[in-house]
Amino acid sequence: MSLINERQDFSTIADTFLLHGSMQSPAFLDGRLCASLALHDLDAEGWLETVCVNLGVEQPRDEPSAERLLGWRRQTLEALSAAEMNYEPLLPDELFSLAERAQGLQEWTLGFLEVVRDAGDEPRKQWSEALREAIDDLGGLADIETDLEDNAENENDLFALTEHARMAAMLLYTEQHPGKPQVEQVDEPGPTH
Repeated sequence: MSLINERQDFSTIADTFLLHGSMQSPAFLDGRLCASLALHDLDAEGWLETVCVNLGVEQPRDEPSAERLLGWRRQTLEALSAAEMNYEPLLPDELFSLAERAQGLQEWTLGFLEVVRDAGDEPRKQWSEALREAIDDLGGLADIETDLEDNAENENDLFALTEHARMAAMLLYTEQHPGKPQVEQVDEPGPTH
């Protein structure tokens, strides 16, 4: 099976970054990827170029690395456009401390908001009030306290904040791509005869 079809997780992508001499977290670029797919329909070539620029390399060092990076884009796009609405930001998992996970969410948010802000006000004019509020609320996530103690309350708070980021990302994608994913519209009454 090709690596491009394997499930990519935070650690796999972080390891790929390390192979390219970069210690940066994939979370920031994942935020950028998500917003770029929603606002610009970022293609595979554009994505590889973006990653390489961020890693400070001209191209992926080998075919498996390129396949992992392309697989990351593919799985993100599939999750954003799936009817199950199962998109998950690429963030550190339970193997990481709560502080590292909060840092990952903060970096994801900064990357996501950077692309949204670079798009300017034009796309925003078409957004629903719910999406505008969700994006505005993400601004607060960029300033969250990341030096968190590992406890149940902080864990629950971080889960709620991550869920907010996830929903904002899916809302942005669905509003920019009407009909994808195919979700039921319950607020529009059918025609009456």
